Amino acid sequence: MPYHHATVDPIVAGRVLVYDLILSLMISRQSLTDLRLHETTSSSAKCSQQGLLESAASDTTTAMLAGQSSDKWDCLSVTPPVTMSSSFKQPGPGPSASKACVYSKAGNPSRNTLEGCFAALEGAKHCFTFASGMGAITTAILLLKKGQHMVVMNDVDGATRSLFSKSNKMDIEVTFTDLSVPGNLEKSIKSNTKMVFFETPTNPVLKVIDIAAVAKAAKSRGDIIVVVDNTFLTPYLQKPLKFGADVVLYSITKYLTGLTDVVMGAILVNDDIIADKLKHLQCVAGIVPSPFDCYMVNRSLKTLPLRMERHKESALLVAGWLDMHPKIVEVLHPGLPTHPNHDLGKRQMSGHSGVFSFRHCGGLKESKKFLYALKVFTLSVSLGGYESLAEIPWLMTHAFIPEKERLALGITNSLVRISVGLEDVLDLLEDLDRALRIAFG
Repeated sequence: MPYHHATVDPIVAGRVLVYDLILSLMISRQSLTDLRLHETTSSSAKCSQQGLLESAASDTTTAMLAGQSSDKWDCLSVTPPVTMSSSFKQPGPGPSASKACVYSKAGNPSRNTLEGCFAALEGAKHCFTFASGMGAITTAILLLKKGQHMVVMNDVDGATRSLFSKSNKMDIEVTFTDLSVPGNLEKSIKSNTKMVFFETPTNPVLKVIDIAAVAKAAKSRGDIIVVVDNTFLTPYLQKPLKFGADVVLYSITKYLTGLTDVVMGAILVNDDIIADKLKHLQCVAGIVPSPFDCYMVNRSLKTLPLRMERHKESALLVAGWLDMHPKIVEVLHPGLPTHPNHDLGKRQMSGHSGVFSFRHCGGLKESKKFLYALKVFTLSVSLGGYESLAEIPWLMTHAFIPEKERLALGITNSLVRISVGLEDVLDLLEDLDRALRIAFG
C-alpha cells in the first residue's frame, strides 16, 4: 500500500522509502540493522532534515550534573544519598536561621536534589514535586480563588477531565473548549478568567496546541496564568516556559521515571510570586513524594535523553508502518507529515515521544480482538515506561466521559492508544502485524 502525500519533497520522499522498507523488514532482522545504519545519523542532522527544533546539546550533561555535586554531602558521595529522616536537628529553638531542613514535608535533601536537577533540565527557576501528577494538577487549581474561572482544553487526560468537571465543588468555574481552533480561547475568556490549562500534544487524540499563541491571547486579556501539561514530551522534547507558559507540570510517573515503578508529579515555574504560593501549598497540603521515590526519579533522569531518543525513533517507525496498513484509517502522530499540526509541532517540539493513537476500520469487536492478540505490547493504561503498552480510551482511560462528548472529541471505539517502549522495533512491528491479522482475519 503506497504512502501518499499531497506535497512531496525530498525529505518526505525519503520517509516514504523508509516506510516501504519497513514492510520487507518483517522477513529479516538483519534488514532492520541495515536500515538503522542508513537511517540513523547524528541527532542534530536528523533535526535539521526534519525541520524540528534541536534538543539542547547540554540537556544530557545537565541531567548528569545539575544538583548532583558531591560537595553537598559530608561523605563526598558521587551518587546522591537517600535521606529518609522525617525530622532534622535544629541549631536552636524557634525559627531556624540556617538553610538546613526542618521537617520533610517542607523540605528534604533527596527531594531538593531532584527538584534542583529537574528545574535545570526545564530551564526553570523553581521546581516543586508532588505525590502524583494529579496532586500537581490539584495544587495548580488551588492557585485560583473562589468564584474565578478557568479555560481548559477539551481533550485532556481522563482523570484531569474528571477533576475539572467537578471543580464547581470548589466554586471554580470551568469552560472546556478546543484550543487548537483559532479564536476559541478568546471566545471563552470571561472577566473572571484567571487560568488556561491544556496538554500538548493532547490525550488521546494528539492535537498540538500553539503554546505561544495561547500565551499571547491570554496575556492580552489580563492576568491569566497559562498552565501546560508537558507529560507526553518531557523537557527533553519541549520546554513550554520558553514559549510563554507560566506553569508547566508533569506526571513524573510516565517518561521522567521511565521504569513504571514510581508515582509522582511536578510543577515548574519562573515567576517568584507563583513559586511562593506553590511552596506554601506543597507544604500545607502535604502532597509530597517520599525521599526514596525522589532518589529513584533523580536516578532515572540520568538516562532520560537516551530513552527519549529511542522512544522517538521507534515510535516514528511504528507510526509510519501503521500509516500504510490497509486496516488503519488514521495515525495520530505529530511527527508524520500527514498530521494536521505537523508544522506547528516542528516549531515548538524537538520531536515526539513514544505515545500516539491510531484508528482502524473496524469497531469495538476488532479493537478488543486486536488488544487480546498482542504479545509484546501489554494491555494497560499509563505510558512512558520501558515497556510498550496499548489501550482503548473508549473503554479505559476516558470511559467515564459521556458518550456524546467522547464522540465529539474523536474518542471512538476504533481508537487505540499505544505507548512504544524500548523493545526491538521489529518485535513491535511483528506483534502489531500479527494482532491486526487476528483482529481482521
